[in-house]
Amino acid sequence: MRQLDRLRIRNRSRDSNQEMNNRKLVSFDLALKRLLRSKANYEVLEDFLSELLKADIEILELLESESNRDSARDKSTRVDMKVRNRKREIILIEVQYKREFDYLQRILFATAKAITEHLSTAEPYESVVKVISINILYFDLGHGEDYVYHGKTQFRGIHYHDELRLNTKQQQLFGKQYPHELYSEYYLLKINQFNDIARDPLDEWIYFLKNEEIEERFRAKGSAKGQGGPGYHESWGGRKASLRMAYRRVALPGQPVSFLLR
Repeated sequence: MRQLDRLRIRNRSRDSNQEMNNRKLVSFDLALKRLLRSKANYEVLEDFLSELLKADIEILELLESESNRDSARDKSTRVDMKVRNRKREIILIEVQYKREFDYLQRILFATAKAITEHLSTAEPYESVVKVISINILYFDLGHGEDYVYHGKTQFRGIHYHDELRLNTKQQQLFGKQYPHELYSEYYLLKINQFNDIARDPLDEWIYFLKNEEIEERFRAKGSAKGQGGPGYHESWGGRKASLRMAYRRVALPGQPVSFLLR
């Protein structure tokens, strides 16, 4: 066989493998988004958010994920999911595969847009909603060793390095101690940078997001409704069934449901 023919066969094989990988990613992406948007599966999303935010999260409603425009010149934004929790906070969730060099500015714009959309002209500034931006990233954003990054706004003294606290009346009004508790927060999950070693329940979720699999030994912590607060679910078994069902609804023709079987 001539060298040119061998090269063509190798390229076709490589392109075929790449196509299959892309098909797998697209199907899993759609399944994940459909699952998390489903009202019947709120507990799945609540469990994930509870682990990430280290709080018992309860979702009240799924909101419109595309922002409004006051004029034709206004820029709009769309996220994969937008929900309101029991604390009346807005949580934006984005699953992103494609590399965007201005992604940090994009999530800044999305949080700002969410704040302005949920404050009417007559409302005082104390009604400004807190927005939490959660970004599940399948591309390399910036340089860093970790795979989960958390960003928040803090006011620290230049001379004494203390963090500014709210005064007594502000604490009574908002039920918070520090300004950063009122401001937007950002979470960046760099999925591909995870080393596949699950050390805690959050790692178990990241393992799932990366590998599309749930190990039998996983016992992720969630809201544990009916058990009096945060605690461990009996197993991931129920989650496996929900995830498989969501995946089957969006799987491409002829593509086997091969994930989540461990």
